[in-house]
Amino acid sequence: MINLCFHGIGTPPDDVPAEEAAYWISADTFRRVLDLVAVRPDVHLSFDDGNTSDLTVALPELVERGRAAEFFVIAGRLGRPGSLSAADVRALRRSGMGVGSHGMDHRVWRRLTPPQVHTELVEARDRLQEVLDEPVVTAACPLGRYDRTTLGALRRLGYARVYTSDRALARPGAWRQARFSLRAHDTADDVAGWLRHGERYPVRAADQVRTFVKGLR
Repeated sequence: MINLCFHGIGTPPDDVPAEEAAYWISADTFRRVLDLVAVRPDVHLSFDDGNTSDLTVALPELVERGRAAEFFVIAGRLGRPGSLSAADVRALRRSGMGVGSHGMDHRVWRRLTPPQVHTELVEARDRLQEVLDEPVVTAACPLGRYDRTTLGALRRLGYARVYTSDRALARPGAWRQARFSLRAHDTADDVAGWLRHGERYPVRAADQVRTFVKGLR
């Protein structure tokens, strides 16, 4: 299977950090990609960061096409300008979307100290669970980065599934799920190429080896 990850849709606000703005795509590209994968049940859709475009742009397009997606929210940004509010997160959930944790402060989850692990993996999840009044059992690694210690902590804390940004195919049912994150310069044609990527067995095998090794760091 293949996991596609979106971030912001439209023009990024001026205060969006450059490293995040690089992942914003146009609404037209977003719609083209949704149409491309409309009949592909093997394609999982997700959104990182909790930008307001998740609710104002992405949700209507998903609902129109009968597609579900998972939204990974930065708990520390809830209610800030340009970010989802608690009510917005509940609206996504009521619409049949999944909600997972993207940490507290969009901090890279490599080489965290124990207090930082608690903030990013425990406190952030607790905050989202209070908003939703239900368990939050999935997470996405900020900027796609992780190490063996991070993965071990996520397992101990009971996360049922963890998403990365390894630009590789994913094995259905696997605990760690690689994703292809769209960048500002990516097009629907690029995504079509990623989908064809999954049809070549040698590439699939290479992806599995590469992501396995990365998790040993």
